[in-house]
Amino acid sequence: MENKPETELDTLRHSTAHLMAAAVMQLFPETKVAIGPSIEDGFYYDFDRPTPFTPEDLEKIEQKMKEIAKGNHPFVCTTKYKHEAVEYFKSINEKYKLEILQEIPDDKVTFYQSGDFLDLCRGPHVGYTSKIKHFKLLSVAGAYWRGDEKREQLQRIYGTAFSTKEELAEYLNKLEEAKKRDHRKLGKELNLFSVNEEVGPGLVLWHPKGARIRMIIEDFWRNQHLANGYDLTYTPHIGRSNLWETSGHLGFYKENMYAPMQIDGQDYFVKPMNCPFHIMIYNNALYSYRDLPLRWAELGTVYRYEKSGVLHGLMRVRGFTQDDAHLICAPEQMPSEIRRVLRFCLDMLKAFGFSQYNIYVATKPKKDSVGDDKSWADATVALQEAVKAEGLDCVIDEGGGAFYGPKIDIKIKDAIGREWQCSTIQFDFNEPERFDMTYVDKEGKKVRPYMIHRALMGSLERFFGVLVEHYAGAFPAWLAPEQAVIMNITEGQIEYAKSIAAKMKALGLRPRVDDRNEKIGLKIREASMAKVPYILVVGDKEKEANTVSVRARGNLDLGARPVEAFIQELAKEAAYPLINAEI
Repeated sequence: MENKPETELDTLRHSTAHLMAAAVMQLFPETKVAIGPSIEDGFYYDFDRPTPFTPEDLEKIEQKMKEIAKGNHPFVCTTKYKHEAVEYFKSINEKYKLEILQEIPDDKVTFYQSGDFLDLCRGPHVGYTSKIKHFKLLSVAGAYWRGDEKREQLQRIYGTAFSTKEELAEYLNKLEEAKKRDHRKLGKELNLFSVNEEVGPGLVLWHPKGARIRMIIEDFWRNQHLANGYDLTYTPHIGRSNLWETSGHLGFYKENMYAPMQIDGQDYFVKPMNCPFHIMIYNNALYSYRDLPLRWAELGTVYRYEKSGVLHGLMRVRGFTQDDAHLICAPEQMPSEIRRVLRFCLDMLKAFGFSQYNIYVATKPKKDSVGDDKSWADATVALQEAVKAEGLDCVIDEGGGAFYGPKIDIKIKDAIGREWQCSTIQFDFNEPERFDMTYVDKEGKKVRPYMIHRALMGSLERFFGVLVEHYAGAFPAWLAPEQAVIMNITEGQIEYAKSIAAKMKALGLRPRVDDRNEKIGLKIREASMAKVPYILVVGDKEKEANTVSVRARGNLDLGARPVEAFIQELAKEAAYPLINAEI
């Protein structure tokens, strides 16, 4: 039984899911039905059918949906006693509906019928099928029943529906644009990264061009952290089991950790997080209130088990580098530290081209959490007040907090309006207690510090994937792995081209000389496909005048430019973005 939709659009999409199920049952009556809710961008329905659905099947289903919709069948709600519903679904051998019924505590349940299709559902639905006009079936994917990989694998048909033809067309155009920007497609075309089955699913291989961009990102990240009062750390990739027992990860997070390895008769785990190591550094010395706050950052590579079905390019991987930091402060310093790191997050995101975002404050999970209710409430209020003090709005994400404390999540919007989870600021009143962290206060007493976990980009892999899709692979000059390709027309300009490249490299720029014995048109076309910001063509005329013929990305002919002038302009354009530094 699906959750009740919250908006008219949800109701429309939920009704379209039922319409799709009706069409499937008419075309493929051997199919068993599971659930069909509305989701953020549309709807889906899960089916159990021995034969896989094909693209041709989706076309047939969509056509049948249109036929049923034109029949103007009402969505009729009826109520049955639970035992009657059980007998009904037994009679038609619908085992998934029977399992759902077992979990419903009520004596009575509701059904909705449109035409010949009757489904267990709370509703609501549109009045008549004729209200469903603007929809599109999009794809088929595998989905385990109840999300359990040990259960039946179903076929999930995704679709979308809108109130108007124009809204549907706009969304479908957005999907086409998203396909063009897919980081997996562009990663291959631009030779940035790969994932190799022989290495292992979810483990990323960074190619030279992708690694160059990653290096630029990391260098910028380090420079900005040092300028903003952080110190850098490096920690191991593995740790003894007792470390993870103390931190609580083996109790709350074990399903995401890999099996231990035996070293000298002891269990060691590859790290899923960096925080216990930073705490060990802290506990290696005794700190005074005068030493606080401490801000420690690390680009730490971690490993987390993800089911193979959810792995997705760079967005969902099993090994990734977290731009992690931990702020250790006195309780009275906590509000100002949260505000400070919030500003730092937004400044860093803006530097990478993300100026639109939504902020969420995530509260205590319903289960698997530590700490008393008052501590959670106080910390949650502190996060909300920090957001408000910065003049920002936030949405409450009920139950979305980590097991050790509430958090602020910042979800950025890319060039085509999609939302991506990146930055997070997490309050922790768990690990300072578990690891007996203390500092000496003004009265000379040992007391607990507060601890804030913080990531700006989330993970370098995911952030890089978002960057690829945001810029459609056409990175700004400061991030581009190659900022200019210099190409000669004949052999007579090879040395001239190399001399220009040498001058650019002397200023830290990233040129490449294409001196192959190929036609200039081919060279230009290949550099354009590689999305290089600038193409510099040199012939005898340019050599004699000490100029370059400049083409900007997008096939914009900027004409001949003096070499020195162009290099200075590119150096200015390619400089690191400036952000505010707080010492």
